[in-house]
Amino acid sequence: MKRRNLIKAIGAVSVATALSACKPKEQNCEANTTRQKTYNWKMVTAWPKNFPALGTGANFLAKTITKMSGGRIKITVYGGGELVPPLEVFDAVSNGTAQMGHAGSYYWKGKVPEAQFFGAVPFGMNAQEMNAWLYHGGGLDLWTELYEQFNLVPFPVGQTGVQMGGWFNKEINTKEDIKGLVMRIPGLGGEVFKRAGGSPKLLPGSELFTSLQTGNIDATEWVGPYNDLAFGLYQAAKYYYYPGWHEPTACLEGMVNKEAYDALPDDLQQIIKIACMAANQNMLSDFTAKNRNALDTLINEHKVELRQYPKEVLEEFKFHAKAVFDELGEKSEMGKRIYKSYKSFASQTKSWLDISENAYFKAR
Repeated sequence: MKRRNLIKAIGAVSVATALSACKPKEQNCEANTTRQKTYNWKMVTAWPKNFPALGTGANFLAKTITKMSGGRIKITVYGGGELVPPLEVFDAVSNGTAQMGHAGSYYWKGKVPEAQFFGAVPFGMNAQEMNAWLYHGGGLDLWTELYEQFNLVPFPVGQTGVQMGGWFNKEINTKEDIKGLVMRIPGLGGEVFKRAGGSPKLLPGSELFTSLQTGNIDATEWVGPYNDLAFGLYQAAKYYYYPGWHEPTACLEGMVNKEAYDALPDDLQQIIKIACMAANQNMLSDFTAKNRNALDTLINEHKVELRQYPKEVLEEFKFHAKAVFDELGEKSEMGKRIYKSYKSFASQTKSWLDISENAYFKAR
């Protein structure tokens, strides 16, 4: 009986040891299976395919994610109108038609008014300040919370830097010259322009040249010399105004369908986050490097007349911008929270920039 009990005990230990040895292997097998799984995603954009900086920025993001993931996420990029119209990117990603989108949050003004805080605020924060607020001031957390109800996860994927003020078919000498003017200008800038007496229109980039050339609009803003030269806007308008009071930077958004994002393993989610950060910096560098030469080409080869907005016009825009900004902060409880965060951060960084960046530029 003792011998039989001893044999049983040895058998039980052997089984337990075997099971213990198998368990990690099973976990490893499961982990390896997850790591070997590939995801084929679609990215829809609001830009013409391969358009400089904006379209190529979307391509950069897709390629970076694919390379960093070792091909585990493969992304096919569709330009505006290829899979969905440019201004329907938000809905397409929200409902799962595509897993990713590349656009500007101010395009969704009618659907999510608060999203405009994360795109461009007239006379608001520049690219450096926006990045600081988003990454280290709670801005991205608020943006994520705002988009959760739409089944979306947002990321900053590109900054334009300070834009140009726009293309006009007539000179702007006083604030009276704004009255009755039809201009393509989106978001909060469009609302400011409207209150100054103008008539704003929201048009995708692909329609700008024809609309300006045929007189459907009297003026248009887009981004800056690098992009505007590529669109050939100098052939449709003579006067090129600065500064871009309406967009001290445009923070472009990369939105991801939340269900698709949550289905990814942790390492792939992290890859998307880091790739978006890389794309954000890469686009700002691209614009900074290319705008100067493009402006030289516009002035010297195409005889574009560069004009600075008169002070009284800028003051008129600034007056209305404050009211528009304050009113947006009262639209909803979420809007109040975003407004408070944005305004507080902008005030704090201004005091620092006055004795750092601004003081340096004056000294230089």
